[in-house]
Amino acid sequence: MPIQAITPDYHGEVRDRLENFHGNQLVYVGWDRHLLFCSAVAFPLAPDTRFAQLRDEAMAGVFGLHPEWAQVDWGRVSWLLDGEPFEPMLDRPLNEQGIGHKSLLRMQTPDLKGFQSAGV
Repeated sequence: MPIQAITPDYHGEVRDRLENFHGNQLVYVGWDRHLLFCSAVAFPLAPDTRFAQLRDEAMAGVFGLHPEWAQVDWGRVSWLLDGEPFEPMLDRPLNEQGIGHKSLLRMQTPDLKGFQSAGV
């Protein structure tokens, strides 16, 4: 995603380049309508991480703090990858599914509205 500086003469070192993550890539994940998390969470993951590992280990380690996490019906979850509908394959690596450095995954749980329906 291209970024434009406020001033046309701005020059600076880009510090979130892929090369700076020691073989990992940043993957942002947001849980729509769950306001306990103010923004998407950045996970530094190896490109060959399976989607199941992202969901069941990395995401669970953060989003598992939410009281509704245990109620997620994975069969009803819908996903967006960089703004487009996405069907993850649990046993396939992220990079084989088009999930790259600084990709944004958004998880939508239609039956869950956030703590005390705060996300309505």
